[in-house]
Amino acid sequence: MQTPNTHDVRRPVAKLAVRVAVTALLALFMPVAAAELPTENDKGWDLRKETDSIQVYTIDQPNSSFQAFKAVAMLDTSIENLMAVMINPKSCVEWVHNCSESYAFGDGDFRDRYAYSINDMPWPVADRDYVLRIRTHGSESEGDIIMDLNAVPQRRDVNEDYVRVDRSDTLYRFTPMGDQTRMVWIQHTEPNGSIPGWLVNSLLVDIPIKSMEELERVARKDRYQNYTLVYDDDGHLTAVVPASSNAQSGDDESEPNS
Repeated sequence: MQTPNTHDVRRPVAKLAVRVAVTALLALFMPVAAAELPTENDKGWDLRKETDSIQVYTIDQPNSSFQAFKAVAMLDTSIENLMAVMINPKSCVEWVHNCSESYAFGDGDFRDRYAYSINDMPWPVADRDYVLRIRTHGSESEGDIIMDLNAVPQRRDVNEDYVRVDRSDTLYRFTPMGDQTRMVWIQHTEPNGSIPGWLVNSLLVDIPIKSMEELERVARKDRYQNYTLVYDDDGHLTAVVPASSNAQSGDDESEPNS
């Protein structure tokens, strides 16, 4: 029997080791894939709480101890007012329950941008921070405006004062209804760290209710009035600007004063 050449044995092993190393290295720089959110009409939604204008549902998520929620509200304000709030990267602290800090960072535009935010948590739970990619799109013919917010934790260095949320996916859908706006908010978050699922799930319903009620109030403030939606020639939303502005196609996007 012929004795195998040691170089012949080592060569495929060395190639395999290189492939593994390259794959691991690439994984470090790849964005975290967004989990698939349940659809708005999924049959599994369970109504958990209802107010005069807001309904909150929850649903179990595969391979997670944390539920997703869906909140549906009829807000007594225009879609232009609401979008004026949404384009302000600092507005999170005004309306999102327990948001204590937020700001934009990096390169981006109206349709695709990045934001950083911090959420206060009750003692003794550590505060959480989020690094989010925010994509906005809308159709002039259909009227809806959709915002997708997905965690991209690797886009900023970790702050040791907070627990970084590495999985969070959110959808906002705004639909104009005359002087009112129908808002759908779907979210699933893995808060990371040692928070039991049952505790987070028990608090889910109050967060969107308090936030949406506050959003309606904030959108009525003077600084968020008199904005208009800008569409390009193909009917795609490109910007939200003061009605007096001559900005076109998002080239001169204006941020409401905080």
